[in-house]
Amino acid sequence: MTLPDQSAPDQSAPDQSAPGRIIGTEIEFGIVAVGQPLLSSVVTSTQVVKAYTDPGVGAGATDDTRWDYASESPLRDARGFDLGAARAYDPSEFGVTNRVLTNGARFYVDHAHPEYSAPEVDSPLDAVIWDKAGEVVMHRAGRESSATEGHAELKLYKNNVDGKGASYGAHENYLVRRDVDFDVLTLSLAPHLLSRQVFCGAGRVGIGQFGEADGFQISQRADYIEVLTGLETTLRRGIINTRDEPHATDEKWRRLHVIIGDATMSELATYLKIGTTCLVLDAIEAGVDFSDLVPVDPVEAVHVISHDPTLAATVALPDGRELTGIGLQREILGRVAEVTGDGSGRPGWAPEVLAEWREILDALEENPMACADRLDWPAKLRLLEGFRSRDDLGWDHARLALIDVQYHDIDPDRGLYNRLVAKGAMRRLTTDAEVEAAVTTPPERTRAWARGRFLARLGDRVRTAGWDHVVVVDSRGEPRHVDLSDPYTGTRTHCEAHPDYLSPDGPSPH
Repeated sequence: MTLPDQSAPDQSAPDQSAPGRIIGTEIEFGIVAVGQPLLSSVVTSTQVVKAYTDPGVGAGATDDTRWDYASESPLRDARGFDLGAARAYDPSEFGVTNRVLTNGARFYVDHAHPEYSAPEVDSPLDAVIWDKAGEVVMHRAGRESSATEGHAELKLYKNNVDGKGASYGAHENYLVRRDVDFDVLTLSLAPHLLSRQVFCGAGRVGIGQFGEADGFQISQRADYIEVLTGLETTLRRGIINTRDEPHATDEKWRRLHVIIGDATMSELATYLKIGTTCLVLDAIEAGVDFSDLVPVDPVEAVHVISHDPTLAATVALPDGRELTGIGLQREILGRVAEVTGDGSGRPGWAPEVLAEWREILDALEENPMACADRLDWPAKLRLLEGFRSRDDLGWDHARLALIDVQYHDIDPDRGLYNRLVAKGAMRRLTTDAEVEAAVTTPPERTRAWARGRFLARLGDRVRTAGWDHVVVVDSRGEPRHVDLSDPYTGTRTHCEAHPDYLSPDGPSPH
């Protein structure tokens, strides 16, 4: 599925028979100050975000438009309560530095990490493209910060663990219908989220949150999952996160915030992670029930599947069956394929995701290491086993832990994943030209187009921006509030059909 080289992302999406689900990724990057281990990562993360020069901003304009927290409600729970009512919301908890980029993304400091929240897209391939664009943005920001007088030299990693017991997130977001009962959604989606790690795990040296046991496991995030459902993202993390913060029309939509996934370097792993989850959500919204596939102990199942790279470990189901992670995935795939049928009423990319899903399960079942040219955890395991065999190293050797981290280094010349790509040893779905274009070009088929174009065209006349609105200063000096609560408005088609839409004095969309 390698795409032809081109100067901009191809968003033509052949034969989209139905609007794609709105999706997006959020990556908190690991950050290290070389030779200065005691330097605050909050400081270095802030320096990274501030240092970045957005090449999409027009000449003479500034690119420091601030993020608007007005519609943020991170403490509202889908189970019917709001902790925000008991604890005042403090924006500083979510980063002292927030920027909006011309590709529609949010670039900010989240706790002690620089984070790139990709713009909304409506296909898994676009999700890969703009996710990869985030790696480019972060690398350039780190390089610009390192070159600033008085700043430390920085290394940045797209991973999930620091080797000292802490984990940071690689989150996914999916717009789902609010009329789907949340308990039904939870019990039907959980089997997929806990077992999909067989193809979208990033691989990790060490077992346990602190790596207290020697060995290699499939997922970096698995050992930090502690409950079936939960609101928190930094403790008592759940298979299903219950945050109810839609960033869209509240009565119609909810935003499913997925925190169980790994930060994947592999493009196919990201593609399958997003695409399969979209299709499972389609099936749930169509009434398909997966709740009988929830293991007797779902949290233990996350750990059991992750801790066995042979993929032979089984988990118990309430009906007495014992299934492997691949076995669970085959059950889920079968039901999804049945409801997807001939693809009518489904996004045009659905048949391709189904085919890739089936192919990767077959390949993993035959020999996981045969997937080392496509998926992260087999690729990493192959590298590690090479060093282990050559130098007779045990899993507790510090060199293996270093290789684990270096795999995720986003430097295109230094990172081990990127070096595999350069050698043609890892399969790609995108081109360099597509990813480079996505650094400054927003997705065309969602509201991200309007958000990004406002920044590119009007620069410092954009007072603030958020996921569901933009505030522009008009020619009279008054604020113009642009409503983007419908994520399918503000698209390129809409903006080009209404030429005054992106002007300071244009009408708000309705």
